[in-house]
Amino acid sequence: MPFGGSQRLVRVPVIAKLVQADEDTVRDVVHRFNEIGLVCLDPQWAGGRPRLLSPDDEDFVVQTATTRPTKLGQPFTRWSIRKLAAYLRRVHGRVILIGREALRCLLARHGITFQRTKTWKESPDPEYDAKLDRIEHVLEHFPDRVLAFDEFGPLGIRPTAGSCWAEQGRPERHPATYHRTHGVRYFHGCYSVGDDTLWGVNRRKKGAANTLTALRSIRAARPDGAPIYVILDNLSAHKGETIRRWAKKNRGELCFTPTHASWANPIEAHFGSLRQFTIANSNHRNHTAQTRALHAYLRWRNANARHSDVLAAQRRERARIRNGKGIRWGGRSQAAAA
Repeated sequence: MPFGGSQRLVRVPVIAKLVQADEDTVRDVVHRFNEIGLVCLDPQWAGGRPRLLSPDDEDFVVQTATTRPTKLGQPFTRWSIRKLAAYLRRVHGRVILIGREALRCLLARHGITFQRTKTWKESPDPEYDAKLDRIEHVLEHFPDRVLAFDEFGPLGIRPTAGSCWAEQGRPERHPATYHRTHGVRYFHGCYSVGDDTLWGVNRRKKGAANTLTALRSIRAARPDGAPIYVILDNLSAHKGETIRRWAKKNRGELCFTPTHASWANPIEAHFGSLRQFTIANSNHRNHTAQTRALHAYLRWRNANARHSDVLAAQRRERARIRNGKGIRWGGRSQAAAA
């Protein structure tokens, strides 16, 4: 039954006073109730002017923002908000008038953010898949017999910025210097995958002789004479005839990473921590002091190594995730690798 008219029991002024609203507003609601019923109680009012951009226009803005400006004939390599808004106002055949803040909000709604670009290298190694497959196989089936080797450097002597906990606006500071009179060193690192142990020594340069010395220390870490698998980069200093003869004599298999694929070497993941906790935020006087600090960190790290059961559980979980997603160890999908 319609509300109001001769049958109304409560007058409009009483309702307006009860809800603290204007009488004209109450009358409008009554008329809307008589027209559309209870839907009038949720009018879905919206402030502001109507939208000026259609969904197609928004899609065009997003497509333009994610396209390199040079492909659209613009003389710069990336958009700024000002440049993008100016381009949209004068694009041929489709003029879109939008302010800078509205443009920024539109891009944010569509998940378009300002990000740093990255570089990458595609490996030209013809044995790329075979090498990755071998590394994956030994890591999965013989983790306690797998060791890794690589050089970390060059390590110079200079004050190096880093990070630390400090009062806001008052970080620790280091002097700046442009003199390089100490030369450089290279940390020849060895890593045991099975027990998460890292060790090594600083050398003046890379070379086959230093590589052979490191491999001997790796063999000494497994003195039982059983086969070992050494993962190392595909460098000339790592695969000379002398090194190959030594590996064959000492039951060591050299598993080389593909060209431009150093990430496949397990030791690479630990060099980042080595840099952050020994090189960054430091001001070593000379290489002797730098080497002492580096080895002090290695002693602490190995004393706090993760338990073997934890390492094994992590390897199983990574393998489970890779199998579930159809991703091989090297990052490629199984279909792409095939």
